[in-house]
Amino acid sequence: MRRLPVRRRTAGDGRGETRRVTSSQPSAEQPHHDPAFEGRLLDLEVDEGRRLRNGIVSLVVLVILVGALVLAVPGLRDVAERLRDVDPGWVGLAIVLELLSCAGYVLAFREIFYRVPAILAIRIALSEMAFGAVLPVGGAGGIAVGAWVAKAKGGSVRRFMERSAVLFLITSGVNAATLALAGLLVGAGVLHAPHHITLGLIPGLVATAGLVLFWNVPRLERHFPLRDGSGRAVRWLHATAAVVREAREEVKHPTWRLLGAVAYLWCDIAMLWVCFRAFGETPPVGALTLAFLIGYLGNVIPVPGGIGALDGGLTAALVLYGSDPASAAAAVLAYHAIVLWVPTLLGTIAFLRLRPTLADPVVLGPERRPR
Repeated sequence: MRRLPVRRRTAGDGRGETRRVTSSQPSAEQPHHDPAFEGRLLDLEVDEGRRLRNGIVSLVVLVILVGALVLAVPGLRDVAERLRDVDPGWVGLAIVLELLSCAGYVLAFREIFYRVPAILAIRIALSEMAFGAVLPVGGAGGIAVGAWVAKAKGGSVRRFMERSAVLFLITSGVNAATLALAGLLVGAGVLHAPHHITLGLIPGLVATAGLVLFWNVPRLERHFPLRDGSGRAVRWLHATAAVVREAREEVKHPTWRLLGAVAYLWCDIAMLWVCFRAFGETPPVGALTLAFLIGYLGNVIPVPGGIGALDGGLTAALVLYGSDPASAAAAVLAYHAIVLWVPTLLGTIAFLRLRPTLADPVVLGPERRPR
């Protein structure tokens, strides 16, 4: 990729440098346009727009099929009855919590991509949530749209992917830390869940071990130096260690925006609890948290919107942790409808606002001073 022009401030202003990321399209001062670049940019817009549209269409079809299945299968009629008795006030609160969860992701995105202008960062973050929700690629669709924006604006796709990996690692770390905390509290008897050792303490210890392992990946790197001809495992170790180091710096020197990563998860968990309340149920917080985090593993299956995979995984985990099957299925369907359509609608609006600005130059903020 070509080098990007750099615009430096004078040393006396104390604000460091900013970089102007421009595409290969000529600036406004230049009289001629580059038809090849404009054609490539138009193709990118069409491709990404088509992917989002097709994903939403597939999602609508799947939702209709699942709704018909719930109404038609005799064993699922109890779930349909529960859905008819939903309390709209609690549903409204669930929607508010999902909006707060989306805001949390935006804040976390802005913490990691701190040099990107605020409006552009918000639009990219919301667009990522929409693509991640509707495309059948296990969440990778969200990162892909961000990389598409970086490429269209002439930025470094590799650097975008590296920072996206840092964001993924931090949000995953919040998941693991929450699982560890809930599991250990259940194991100690502070929070309630059935089989507090098997379903509480053991998952908590596994999550704790995973956190410790990833935190110390840079130390493992020293024992396997990178040389010419190094194997794939060694190269993966060094790449992972670099991402972990960046994530550790964010955790060691946080700003208030890093709390967005916590809100992104915890508001979602609270939203599922509220969905149970909408059907008159009050599940234990410890059991619900553990079931949520374990059941969400079903979302890695590449199905549009996670329809079926997420519902089945969450419902099965909730039943394992003591919930009534019909209540769990009804709460999960309500939860999934909200967690699917709120980010999709917000992200689609953001994406439509983002597309016309792809050719606009971007002035990045200054690098952070060493901390």
